[in-house]
Amino acid sequence: MQRRAEPAAALLVACALRIERAALRSGGERGAPDGYAVLRTGMGPRAADLAVARALAGPGGDRTAVLATGFCAGLVPGMNPGDLIVAEETRDPRGTVTCDGTALLAEALARAVPGAAVHLGALTGSDHVVRGQERAQLRATGAIAVDMESAATLWTATRDARGALDRRGPVAAVRVIVDAPEHELVRIGTVRGGISAFRVLRAVLPAFFDWHRSSLLPRR
Repeated sequence: MQRRAEPAAALLVACALRIERAALRSGGERGAPDGYAVLRTGMGPRAADLAVARALAGPGGDRTAVLATGFCAGLVPGMNPGDLIVAEETRDPRGTVTCDGTALLAEALARAVPGAAVHLGALTGSDHVVRGQERAQLRATGAIAVDMESAATLWTATRDARGALDRRGPVAAVRVIVDAPEHELVRIGTVRGGISAFRVLRAVLPAFFDWHRSSLLPRR
């Protein structure tokens, strides 16, 4: 007898790394919606594509709210480790995905992490760690931050099996800066920056839950 597919989560929070998942879970999950899940996709866009597609394959997956999160590299001078990025859109070579409820999400993050800087803008995807001149080139496109999984996660969440647009559940991306133009990972001070980013990431879940609840309200 064929086994029935498990229902998809109502809210899927996707991250790439074990340390990102640990940060999210260590902050506590009080107020989580029924059917909430944290998915560790593995590193890189291909891994994110595959993991998110599997997670959304169950009944109700086309209505799942998907939020990509974790660490990222800031592209704009003056950014610091621990700053928050709220994507207004994500980009990769396949195209652009517009995010939902960004203003409300930014407000919820400001409440959840008092004192943290929150930046709104375009979050671009890469299949490798970005450094030096390439960082400036991405900034010239209008992007404010880069990571390897967010764009792939939201692209897969808004497409059907044939790659056609099939968007029902809301999508968003929130990243915590772990390195920036003046704070690259290869420099002394990386550990301090990583600790700052970890502390911020462990505090963001309440904002994600607020965003999810708002997405369930009727649109006027």
